[in-house]
Amino acid sequence: MRLPFPVVDEITRHCRDDDEPDTVHIEIHLPHRPEPERLRAAVDAALRRHPRILMRQVPSRWWHSRYRWEVTDAPDRAPVSYPGGTLTEARRRALTRCPSLDASPPVRVEVVAHKGGWALVVTLNHTALDGPACLRVLATAAELYGGADNSPAPPPVRTAGPGAGHAPEPPGAGGSGAWRRPARVAAEDARPGTPGNGMLVTELPVPARPPRLPGEPAAYTVNDQLLVATWLTAARWNRMHDRPVRPVRITMPVDDRPRTADMPIGNGTRLVEVTFGPEERALHDRLTAPGGPDPGAVARLLRATSARTRALKALDRPQLGFSGGLLTSPLLPVGLRAAATRTLRAAAGPWASTTLLSNIGRVPYPLDFGDAGRATAVWFSAPSRAPRGLSVTTVSTGGRLQLALRWSHRRLGDGAGARLGALFAASLEATAHDATGAGPGPVREGGAR
Repeated sequence: MRLPFPVVDEITRHCRDDDEPDTVHIEIHLPHRPEPERLRAAVDAALRRHPRILMRQVPSRWWHSRYRWEVTDAPDRAPVSYPGGTLTEARRRALTRCPSLDASPPVRVEVVAHKGGWALVVTLNHTALDGPACLRVLATAAELYGGADNSPAPPPVRTAGPGAGHAPEPPGAGGSGAWRRPARVAAEDARPGTPGNGMLVTELPVPARPPRLPGEPAAYTVNDQLLVATWLTAARWNRMHDRPVRPVRITMPVDDRPRTADMPIGNGTRLVEVTFGPEERALHDRLTAPGGPDPGAVARLLRATSARTRALKALDRPQLGFSGGLLTSPLLPVGLRAAATRTLRAAAGPWASTTLLSNIGRVPYPLDFGDAGRATAVWFSAPSRAPRGLSVTTVSTGGRLQLALRWSHRRLGDGAGARLGALFAASLEATAHDATGAGPGPVREGGAR
């Protein structure tokens, strides 16, 4: 069976850059070693249950009207391996070696020992599918391997906030920052000639939120706190590097797919851009003060962000906006469309958002691998290509946040990335509700309250 590339797949394929591979990395930690042959059999069976992942790109020429996927009956290559070596080496391969689209599936699963346990390091080609879709397949593999029920837990019941049922204009969307060039995270120890990404993987506590009254909507969500922490990180970093004040804009994937066994596999998220309005400019000095953000200013920013994200998520828009459909219209051959897309991407680069925040949220599956144990931690990392050069990806498991910070070596060195990660941790702590006060408590540089 052959299928034309959807819009997201085609745009991603056009913008491929071998110096910055477009990989998504998923890491699942288990207490015990999965038995190799059983795991290989379980993954192969899971691929057949979700056949949309068993695909390869049909060879194409520049004059063809479409790129096409070919769905195969079986894998062209064995996706599971036990390569030996360290977790650090496996992570490095996840950032530098992108699975080819020429063979099915475009996914690689490496199993390595780490600190008395084992880690499944999964690398996927983002042209073919995204992280949540691959996690759905891995949950099926866990169920087939261990025999335990890995059905998704029901999502938490949330009270609808004001404006539910319609999509008002996001607050600040029409602010003066919308048409100004956004901030870039200031370069530090950049290595322009070095290809690929660096990555920081760590674990943080979920920041506290104010108690919710019965029947009342939450004042803000953890996702809102992550957005504010990302804003604070970028703005404070740039102030530390004496960069001029520019609007911080954050691209945020939104995924409305069900997590059930019939979840659509592929690139299913839509991208929204969270802009920050005049109030953030007015509060900038208080939010980026050397002694730490002012808690009153952080509380105001959290409330404004909550209203803004509720409105953005309610908007019904195409995955890549309306321009994506125009760029992939088959009126021109794919070769000409690719050239046009790359040219437009380069021209629009200065107006690209500051960073990408991908909050996967609570992992809905137990990821129970039977005698290999349940997942003790799960990490994702999203690609981090120029011009942004920085992505923040978070997952929530067991009351903790698994954070992966990923950066382009064209913008940050590994030491600078580690310092930026420490600043993010401090910024996230600044959003935590202080039960003894009226809002988030102050945080000194370095994260100590």
